Amino acid sequence: MRTIELGDGLRTSALGFGGMALTHVYGGTDDASALAVLNAAVDEGITFIDTADVYGTPPAGATGPAGTNEELVGRLLADRRDEVTLATKFGITGRIGPVDHTETKRTRGDAEYVREACEASLRRLGVDVIDLWYMHRRDPDVPIEETVGAMAEMVAAGKVRHLGLSEVTAGELRAAQSVHPIAAVQSEWSLWSRDVEKHVVPACAELGVGFVPYSPLGRGFLTGTLSRDQVATDMRGATTRFGENWDANQRALAVVSDVAARFGATNAQVALAWLYAAGRRAGLPVVPIPGTRSTSRLFENAGAVELNLDDAAITALDAVSDLVVGGRNIVADPAWISSGRE
Repeated sequence: MRTIELGDGLRTSALGFGGMALTHVYGGTDDASALAVLNAAVDEGITFIDTADVYGTPPAGATGPAGTNEELVGRLLADRRDEVTLATKFGITGRIGPVDHTETKRTRGDAEYVREACEASLRRLGVDVIDLWYMHRRDPDVPIEETVGAMAEMVAAGKVRHLGLSEVTAGELRAAQSVHPIAAVQSEWSLWSRDVEKHVVPACAELGVGFVPYSPLGRGFLTGTLSRDQVATDMRGATTRFGENWDANQRALAVVSDVAARFGATNAQVALAWLYAAGRRAGLPVVPIPGTRSTSRLFENAGAVELNLDDAAITALDAVSDLVVGGRNIVADPAWISSGRE
């Protein structure tokens, strides 16, 4: 596995691992199986492990971020900390049950919360320092300069090495960068989610910030391995892309499958290889973080790092987004993702 340097001198494996897949959000798993996949990832050289304080099944009585995915990753780190580039996120308050926005906020970025969130993540992960710490979502009531300023205090205290931002606009990125160097922006980017290419990706290239695409396989749709019945039972089935437009989006999937067949590759490998090519075209380093509960899928994804697509394949794949019906947002609030605030 080769390595890539994101921003601020942060070097990682060229492919990362998205830890959200090891929760019950896309189907059941158990800790033993999840740890086996995590260890297999590190064995394969996929050493950039991404989690978040909000991922996981909340323990009984919890009123904030679940923290259970961080605890799971912490079990890996107990034996292999020196082999892992650790990324986690904060900012989504993770309140359980209906959220009354007049009393409890869905996101927080005030300095007090930043400090509390950092200490809580360090404790759950069982580490002294986080390699890459992201603001998961923007708090609309707090200037981003204040949030990043408090995050920078954690760097100065030796508790965090590099800072990142998730789902920020180009303007928010520039404001944050004026306070402290940003190593990476994490947002959804894939063959069927390309809105970030309008403003955010160019801003990253201009400022020397790396890009970490989450859901690079379209939450599994682009792999061609899902059935409509599978997604009907999880959060994907409620979205417009997976719900009422499932049939219409088979046209987009067919393009990916055709390219994969020509290269003797899998859909997943082609989708990831396209992202590396898109990063080169945009002039910035890209480290996708697909997640999986399967070691065979893990090894398959790793093969994408060495897959080079020709111009004809790139042209065909570039047209996929024009065939997609439905938006990428998984919640009703348009401001939850960067394109809703641009």
